[in-house]
This record gives sequence, structure tokens and C-alpha cells, in this order.
Amino acid sequence: MRSLDFTAFSMSTERPAFVMGIVNATPDSFFDASRGGAQKALCLIEEGADILDIGGESTRPGFTDVSEDDELRRVIPVIEAVRRKYSGNQVRISVDTRKSRVFKAAYEAGADILNDVSSMTYDSNMPALAASLGVPVVIMHQGGGTPSDVAAFFKRRAGEITSLGVDRRNIIVDPGIGFGKSPDECIRIIKDTDFLCGAGFPLLMALSRKRCIGAMTSRDVQDRLFGTLAADLICVQKGAGIIRVHDVRAAIDTLNVMNFLR
Repeated sequence: MRSLDFTAFSMSTERPAFVMGIVNATPDSFFDASRGGAQKALCLIEEGADILDIGGESTRPGFTDVSEDDELRRVIPVIEAVRRKYSGNQVRISVDTRKSRVFKAAYEAGADILNDVSSMTYDSNMPALAASLGVPVVIMHQGGGTPSDVAAFFKRRAGEITSLGVDRRNIIVDPGIGFGKSPDECIRIIKDTDFLCGAGFPLLMALSRKRCIGAMTSRDVQDRLFGTLAADLICVQKGAGIIRVHDVRAAIDTLNVMNFLR
């Protein structure tokens, strides 16, 4: 059983990790099967996702910024559709955004978690907003480096945002697989998942179908499911608490088998 206790709510699952399903409400995400809106989100909930991560701006390498208005038009209807059918106790909603105006509107529509790939550095208003709302926040490492570099970043950035009012109990960390890292750097970080768990925060691993999986399997993005499942399983065995995935049903089957056999 896995549990997460934040200041605003707690979560628990009988599986060894929480499954975060990816909903890219964008036309340009790197894996086209993840693109979609409300129907995609509802489908992932039916498959068993504990958390939805809804994004209206792609963060793939070389992505193009979109306006706040475009992001809102993409994200808010998805959140509203989910909340018409499912409460927060049934599924939590994370919003993948760097913009405080977008997250404020998303929170008012029913979002629970902020996933900001800039670790709240892109928008100077974001830390104060997150602190005032009391929401869990994901801080992510960008750029190259060793596992020690990533852990040092978690410590430093966590200190900075707690000094701005974010409660330490609301921090989730993400080592940023694929964000400015070579495949070899990503592989080393995956192998050292247990070391990163020692930072003292819930660890989110977002490996799904990424380039490092391709480097290990010699497969294109469409054929990286099995490699992703293997890598996610190892990360969970080493202590990762959340896996962010495109393929929710397959991830849940893997975790269920792990539950029976460990």
C-alpha cells in the first residue's frame, strides 16, 4: 500500500505506486496517442488512473510557447468534464503549466496539483499562488547532471519555495528525465532512483516512451511500451511513489503483478 499526505488531502492505493495518466490537450505532444481532451481523460480514469496530468502546452524538445488564453481554452473544459463525473476523492487532477493565471483558473475548475516543469521559476507569481492555495506542487530538475546534482537541486529549490510560503509537505520531486539530459544521464538517474528517494520527498518518475527508453531498446516511440513498463517497475521497486504514464492500463497490470509477487 502507498499513501501520500499533503496539507489539503491524503491519497492511498493498494498498489505499490500511484499511476498518473497523461492527457495532452495539445496538437504537438511527442506521442500522438496521448493527445486528446475530455474523452481521453475519462478513458484514463476508467482504466484506473489515480491522477490525471492535463497539459495545454507541449514541453517536448523544441516546443513553442502558447498563450495563456489558448492554454485555458484547452485545459479548462477537460477539468470541468472530469469534475462533472468524478470527485477529487475519486481522481486527482494535476495541471502541467508554468503560468499562474492558468493554474488559478484550473484550480477553480477543480484541479488539485500543480506540475510546473520550470519549478515555479518561469512565472514569479507562481510560488505565492501555490502557497495561498495550499496545493501539492511538482518541482522538476532540468538540464544535465548526475544523480547527486539532481538531489542537490531538489534540496536547494525546496528551500527556496518553502521560504516563499509553500509547505514542505506539499512538495513532490521529478528528476526531469528527457529534459536536457543525455540518454546516458537519464539511465544513470533511473538506476539511482533509490538515492533520489533519499531527498525526503515523494518521487515522481516520468519515463513513458522517452528517448532513453529508445536508447535502451532501439525502438521508436510507438514501440516503447514494454521498455517503459520495465523501467517503471524498477523505479517503483527502488521507491518511486508516482509513475507518469501514457499507458494507464498496462502500468496498472504491471503494478498489480508486482503486488502479488513481491
